[in-house]
Amino acid sequence: MTWVLASTSPRRKELLAQAGFSHPGFTFELVAPNIDETPLSTETAEQYVCRLALEKALAGLALSGHIIAPKVLGSDTIVVLNQQILGKPMDQNDAKRMLTLLSGQTHEVMTAVALTDGEHTFSRLCRTQVSFCELSAADIDAYIASNEPMDKAGAYGIQALGGCFVQSISGSYSAVVGLPLVETRELLACMMQHT
Repeated sequence: MTWVLASTSPRRKELLAQAGFSHPGFTFELVAPNIDETPLSTETAEQYVCRLALEKALAGLALSGHIIAPKVLGSDTIVVLNQQILGKPMDQNDAKRMLTLLSGQTHEVMTAVALTDGEHTFSRLCRTQVSFCELSAADIDAYIASNEPMDKAGAYGIQALGGCFVQSISGSYSAVVGLPLVETRELLACMMQHT
């Protein structure tokens, strides 16, 4: 059996390595799925993030034909504020818009994880509440100038400079980074029991 991470995110790679620490010789390969991440008009934020995680896992499985008995993990993280999904910013103005919306507010981070071998599929959804302090225009401009927010859902990364804006968190820190450790360990255990 070979584990595969359907992501090129260095954060998810690091977190999956942590999640597998208690399994002797745990290693995994990486594939880079390319899926359409456009939300469907009829789906909720929860349905959207769960669908993307599963689609990434299935796309990763399709890319793993060279691997013997691959078990592929896909994950997706979104930021939701007042029913609105805040994805990765399109440009600096979009990042500024998102950070202005998040300033002084509590938002929800949803991270879905799906694990499949083509025969068995398991998934989990992790929801975390994150509260931001009030951000000044100078705070936002300086953060955008760092370029950190440009490839992150909600235009911030909690594990780096963006963590300076997080007043409190209720839920899984690792899920906000990109992969919930407890839920991922549960999925690995489920897959091991069924193979």
